[in-house]
Amino acid sequence: MPRATCPNCQRPLATCYCSALVKLSNNIKVLIIQHPLEATHPFNTGRMAKLCLSNSELIIAETLSNTDLKNMLGIPSALLYPSLSWLPATPEIGDSVNEDAITPAIQQLIVIDASWRKSKKMLHLHPALQNLPRVNLSGGLASQYQIRKTSISNGLSTIESIAQAMQQLEHHAEFKQMLMPFEKMIALQQASYQKTQKKPT
Repeated sequence: MPRATCPNCQRPLATCYCSALVKLSNNIKVLIIQHPLEATHPFNTGRMAKLCLSNSELIIAETLSNTDLKNMLGIPSALLYPSLSWLPATPEIGDSVNEDAITPAIQQLIVIDASWRKSKKMLHLHPALQNLPRVNLSGGLASQYQIRKTSISNGLSTIESIAQAMQQLEHHAEFKQMLMPFEKMIALQQASYQKTQKKPT
């Protein structure tokens, strides 16, 4: 018999993090393009970010039609992604840019929620996303994501990346509050793991 799950966060009831969710108002829309494999992953922080931000949208897809892309990019947008050598040179938006200059130029932040390998494939399939201005994260990057490892040095989870990017782009709110359900999910998962380890064999 399948375990009962929360209809909101879609986690098992024993590890539901909804009591720690926050609702933050953001002027810049956050559009999360989530790879289908992430949608079914138990540690789905893209969905968690969607639940925390009032002005956000989650699309589950690996490929998008030209019509979908055109509609999606109908407003000035930027891509949250490192400026890697294989990507086209585009304007970079970092913490040093004055917020007053950023806000009118960017109305939407696009985030790819996928493993690094899958995210590269998704960008290769969508040149229009490659050519967007990019938001680069500044400062020391240290993930709290102890329950899921990444092969990339200084790699962050999707919700950690969004929280830091939005804090750089909009200073009126404390977007680090988004990490409260993330931290609760980690604590619950670790407690569940420790409980399992203590069971007699």
